[in-house]
Amino acid sequence: MPVDAKYKTTATASGGGRDGHTALADGTLALDLTVPKELGGPGGDGANPEKLFALGYSACFLGALRVAAGQSKMKVPDGTTVTATVGVGPRSEGGFGITLELDVYLPGLAAEQARQLVETTHGICPYSNAIMRGAEVKTSTRA
Repeated sequence: MPVDAKYKTTATASGGGRDGHTALADGTLALDLTVPKELGGPGGDGANPEKLFALGYSACFLGALRVAAGQSKMKVPDGTTVTATVGVGPRSEGGFGITLELDVYLPGLAAEQARQLVETTHGICPYSNAIMRGAEVKTSTRA
C-alpha cells in the first residue's frame, strides 16, 4: 500500500538501545532510555519505546477522531480523551510482540454513535493503519 508521505521525522538511538539514548535529528527532543523492571532492567523514571508509542498513538488517534467526526458532520465532545496502553513481551511463536489498547472517552455521546465514530477513526488513524494493515519498512545497512 503506497503512502505519499507529506512529513517525515528522523530519530537515532545509541548506547544499549532500550538502556541508551534516542534523539530527533532536528534537535527538538532527546531522551535517555531505561529498561523497565518487568523486562529485567533497573526501571525508574526514564522513557522506553512503549511509553513513546503510547504517547504517539493516543495523540494521533485523537487527531484522527476529529477528522472522522468532521467527515460525519459531528462535533467531538469537549473533554474527549484517548488513552493508549502499550505492552511488550514474548510471543508464543518466538520473538517479542506488542499489545495495544485504546480507551476513547467521548462524554455525552450516545454509545452507538461513539462506537461508530471510533470504528471510522480506526480506519483513518495512521498508527491504526500501520498496525492493522502493516507498514512498509525499508532497511539499509552501513558498515
